[in-house]
Amino acid sequence: MSDFRTEVRDGMNIDWDVPIVMDDGIALRCDVYRPLDDGRYPVIISYGPYGKLLHFEDLYTDQWRRMAEDHPDVVAGSTNQYQNWEVVDPEKWVPDGYAVVRIDSRGAGRSPGLLDIWSAREARDFHDCIEWAGVQPWSNGKVGINGISYYAMNQWQVAALQPPHLAAICIWEGAADFYRDLSHHGGILCSFGRTWFPSQVISVQHGKGKKGYRSRMNGDWVAGPPTLTDEELGSNRRDFWKDCQDNPLDSAEYWRSRMPDWSKVEVPLFSSGNWGGQGLHPRGNFEGFVRSASSQKWLEVHGIEHWTEFYTDYGVALQKKFFGHFLKGEDTGWENQPKVQLLVRHPGEKFVERHEEDWPIPRTDWTRLYLDPRDHSLGESPMSESASVTYAGLGDGVTFLTAPVEEATEITGPIAAKLWVSSETEDADLFLVVRVFTPDMKEVTFQGALDPNTPIAQGWLRASHRKLDETLSLPYRPYHTHDEKQPLVPGEIYELDVEVWPTSIVVPSGHRIGLTVRGRDYEWPGGSGVGLGTLGAVFTGVGPFKHDDPGDRPASVFGGKVTLHMAPDKPAHLLLPVIPDDDNAQP
Repeated sequence: MSDFRTEVRDGMNIDWDVPIVMDDGIALRCDVYRPLDDGRYPVIISYGPYGKLLHFEDLYTDQWRRMAEDHPDVVAGSTNQYQNWEVVDPEKWVPDGYAVVRIDSRGAGRSPGLLDIWSAREARDFHDCIEWAGVQPWSNGKVGINGISYYAMNQWQVAALQPPHLAAICIWEGAADFYRDLSHHGGILCSFGRTWFPSQVISVQHGKGKKGYRSRMNGDWVAGPPTLTDEELGSNRRDFWKDCQDNPLDSAEYWRSRMPDWSKVEVPLFSSGNWGGQGLHPRGNFEGFVRSASSQKWLEVHGIEHWTEFYTDYGVALQKKFFGHFLKGEDTGWENQPKVQLLVRHPGEKFVERHEEDWPIPRTDWTRLYLDPRDHSLGESPMSESASVTYAGLGDGVTFLTAPVEEATEITGPIAAKLWVSSETEDADLFLVVRVFTPDMKEVTFQGALDPNTPIAQGWLRASHRKLDETLSLPYRPYHTHDEKQPLVPGEIYELDVEVWPTSIVVPSGHRIGLTVRGRDYEWPGGSGVGLGTLGAVFTGVGPFKHDDPGDRPASVFGGKVTLHMAPDKPAHLLLPVIPDDDNAQP
């Protein structure tokens, strides 16, 4: 591969395949989009495995076409020739005085090396790429990271390494804890990696060459130039799905090496989450915002599809307001930006913007709803006598419902449940679903980050992973160590605290709030919905975030009957973050 080439196109200088040499001699490749005028510009950088030369529409066809049709502001003002999955459109940033740098991570796209996603090696590479960008003749020395998902998740990691030229990070829908957020929900293996890794990462592994995509941006092979054999490709990557299967505890070095040190994340940050991202991203956005050491940090939470708001005028305006302040020193008004900006959800895909002082919302009325198995109700009073309910360990479980709410009730924040459980076998997987039903008992769901019929909130826990980290656990956010397996004695009762990921919903008057405790993944009662080409043609309520690996959940261990116990000394309940009703502005 030649060093690199430069051309002038669409009002930009574009440097294709610029080498950035790492400490072990491997040259990673990047594309640089910069203004035509000589000068020093702030840098927006991204580093990841999705192929910098692959056009958004060529692999993510469903996502691109849906977004372009439903949100015309995304495609307006750009030729869209350089659109690339989950990173900024240079045609909307370069004219505003930014240099945009896209780097193919080690082993992906145009960059050689061993493909080992989210590894400590990747984080060191990213650190060095930031430092490279900070001293280029076209750089003003201030580098900001911006991007969605993978391009957000690795920001937590590299920020903890504190590269000197890193001035600000925008983590748009980015998980942070690869064990709890992605691979093992509550200790239960999530099969997302089984689908995602081959379809979105291996498909653009370096060395695919002529067996892969040709770039519509410049005609080069997206994952070339070499074309390697399947055997060579296999030897040049770690198998992420196998790594998930082989590392069932968070104490494994594999996960520990990927966990950011929050005490060292000190850079100014803007964490942007999605209420509907159950199963992957939003937990990291909240955890990172709360636990990072930065004295300058902001949180924003929105809805609809995972990829959309990053590209809309709403999202781009927020990003430029943030980066203009920290990378350019401009008076963008960011100094008046509320610490927390929420798009509060109402049924029907309606959102109302509201500003808050902190997260969780300080004025939250933490409300316990107690489970009563006698009438399957959720009520304000704990049981005055002992009772129980039993369900199949791999079945649909049992649902508890409130009476119709008398007035609109907002639930915004983290959720937790405390249950007392026994099993016929040595373990049990609990799938908790917080639900809302209309007066005629139709379930209210949302267009989630991926699934069109996403429930209000979900949480998971494997009973043998019930051990809590007493230092990190909070009443509204239990934190499990996941460092050892503690099998159950069949028939004995165990106290379990279950984390349910944060959510937001204004429950209309006359609607009911429900809690379902299941033995398998949630399924929307209305049937299947339209999926996405890269992650499955059909979704059934949880998108690609299923927990169906037979090796992880054998019937002999998880298929026995499970019993929920309630008594005066076992006040099983759901803890909800209710926001005072005087703030429930209608859309």
